[in-house]
Amino acid sequence: MDDPNIAINVTQLSKAFGKFVALKNIDLTIPRGAICGIIGPNGAGKTTLLRALAGLCDVEGQLNIVGHDPRSNRARLMEDVCFIADVGVLPANLRVVDVIDYVEDVHPKFDRAKAMDFITTTDIDVKKRIKGLSKGMVTQLHLALVMAIDVSVLILDEPTLGLDILYRKDFYDRLLTHFHDSRRTILISTHQVEEIESLLTHLVFLKKGRAVLDASMDSIASRFCEVVVEPEHFSAADALLPIAVREMPGAARYLFETSSTAELTREQLAQLGEPRTPAVADLFVALLSSVTNKPAGALA
Repeated sequence: MDDPNIAINVTQLSKAFGKFVALKNIDLTIPRGAICGIIGPNGAGKTTLLRALAGLCDVEGQLNIVGHDPRSNRARLMEDVCFIADVGVLPANLRVVDVIDYVEDVHPKFDRAKAMDFITTTDIDVKKRIKGLSKGMVTQLHLALVMAIDVSVLILDEPTLGLDILYRKDFYDRLLTHFHDSRRTILISTHQVEEIESLLTHLVFLKKGRAVLDASMDSIASRFCEVVVEPEHFSAADALLPIAVREMPGAARYLFETSSTAELTREQLAQLGEPRTPAVADLFVALLSSVTNKPAGALA
């Protein structure tokens, strides 16, 4: 039976392109209403995963996207899921108004008035052809079309790639204001982690086709802890087996994994310095690094 609180449930998801294995036995559970960041280095499998969820490539394993299997029921899935790829896919020779006409004709949940209301807040001329729009305007048009469709899941693959910081900020502000609510789920794959960190409620890290982290931001805050340690406490900090150590002027930044049931707690770490939740980018580097960090005590 489908869980109404779960938007995406994936079990043992795998995909190979010849000898190259893009996805390896991935298990994911993403709740409804989540804003989930899919983070990973180039070649980690992010785009393949998102395409699989949208039914754009065949895969092995079990998939349930808001009650649908993309492989067997993609037409129905597309009524509940929208996908914006990292490259513009709108027909270059069509005018903006023609694209709006087309979407209105083919999608039963499209609200033309809502799309037009959004477009009037931009510099987009509906009489212009797509090829005459800037990349930022094409992205805004994509967003206008998507936000005018009453879907449950929005999948974004590097949606602001190549845009300047003003366009990127505007994109995410509009996404939160006009699209997201407690029943709609957003998946975002991006390299600009710092720009979306404050938006996220869920986080997935991919490395070489495997999911090395699948957790809510709340659980990450209680599970991982960062402490800036002064040199006189390096030996004590090293003895607690940190996940990662980064040298900095006059101190070192230590990353630990903690929990309420583990032997290592935030109370213990407070004796070394002020415990705080690590930034997503720092956690990503620590968990995906293939290099063992040297104890800071060895640097002193």
